[in-house]
Amino acid sequence: MSQTRTASAAATAHRRTAELDVADIAAFLQENLGQRLTALLAGIADPKGVGRWAQGKHAPHHDAEVRLRTAYQVFQLVLSAESPHTVRAWFIGLNPQLDDTSPAEAIAAGRLQEVMAAARSFVAGG
Repeated sequence: MSQTRTASAAATAHRRTAELDVADIAAFLQENLGQRLTALLAGIADPKGVGRWAQGKHAPHHDAEVRLRTAYQVFQLVLSAESPHTVRAWFIGLNPQLDDTSPAEAIAAGRLQEVMAAARSFVAGG
């Protein structure tokens, strides 16, 4: 994907992320990454909390919401170039740009800008 198309995909992913309610984001991630993986990247121990967020019964605390929104934005960016299966594999695989940490673990650790940079590089073909 060209640099211009990557930038356009990143802008589109950002807009989608900003427009959605956190409950919709939690539901999307739960459906596409699974409840346990979504809980991991949000930084919570109880995966059932993701289901409560997705149903709108509870709202995540600020840090968890930031991580969920980042994960959603990254998911949308990588999805612009790859299948949902590949995006999930990208989230759980060891990533050399993240010092052989998975993007999900890096998001959980608060390494949000690093994950976004790794996603842009992946989409660009790097």
